[in-house]
Amino acid sequence: MSVTVFIAVLFAALLHAGWNAIVKTGLNKQTSMFLLSVGHALCGLGVVSVNPIPAPGVWPWLLASGAVHMAYQLFLAYAYDHGDLSRVYPIARGTAPLVVLVIGALFLSDTLAGAEVLGIVVLGAGIALMARGALKSGESRRMLPFAFGAAMATAAYTLTDGLGARVSGAPVAYVGWLMILSALFYAPVAVALKGSAVLRADRRGWALGMVAAAASFGAYAIAVWAMTKAPIALVGALRETSILFAVLIGWLAFGDRMDRVKLVAAGLIVGGVALTRL
Repeated sequence: MSVTVFIAVLFAALLHAGWNAIVKTGLNKQTSMFLLSVGHALCGLGVVSVNPIPAPGVWPWLLASGAVHMAYQLFLAYAYDHGDLSRVYPIARGTAPLVVLVIGALFLSDTLAGAEVLGIVVLGAGIALMARGALKSGESRRMLPFAFGAAMATAAYTLTDGLGARVSGAPVAYVGWLMILSALFYAPVAVALKGSAVLRADRRGWALGMVAAAASFGAYAIAVWAMTKAPIALVGALRETSILFAVLIGWLAFGDRMDRVKLVAAGLIVGGVALTRL
């Protein structure tokens, strides 16, 4: 992985943690996700308007990914209904790199150096340690199945979009179409589950939703582009340094408790990132 790709993915990780923090604040979480999906679609329309329509072979990847992203948004919103940012986010994001590593090693042609594999494993250990507080601190365990559901969806769309973007040859345009499809899938399901109340938001809610959508779109466009330049598993793991950013945001912005376990876990995460660069 080149230095340029490395820095770009770290920036994408910061953006990702930022939009999750916005979703965690204020509104009903499904309403926040609905606003996010509308913003995604608007960003996507802007991108696809200046790009050609994808080739027929790209559409199966786009449709599959749109459905998976819908599931990810639903699971994540329900998880945030029951848990803090600094607990839900590590579980939801942290399981995915190890799943991607195993699948990539078994079924894809990507090859990883020994230090990169070790880095992903160390990163995964730090993430697991970061997540253990859900079982140790008396927090609601109702968020666990939703957080793990979001993690499995993350692994699925990481692989789907990494391969789909390679097939398309135009990663940013691919993400534009993907975000439009994801919004088309998510909106009716959210209304069916939560009723018309999910559509109600004030001016501030809409403003925050559009900011979160822009950050989310940028973060994912960078990540998908990076997957065309470096091994998918490596990019997927490096993206999860967003966990460190999310923990810091939770501590500084939301007053989440920072204890020794979180500090050790953060150290492991940083160590795992360093190993991926050896």
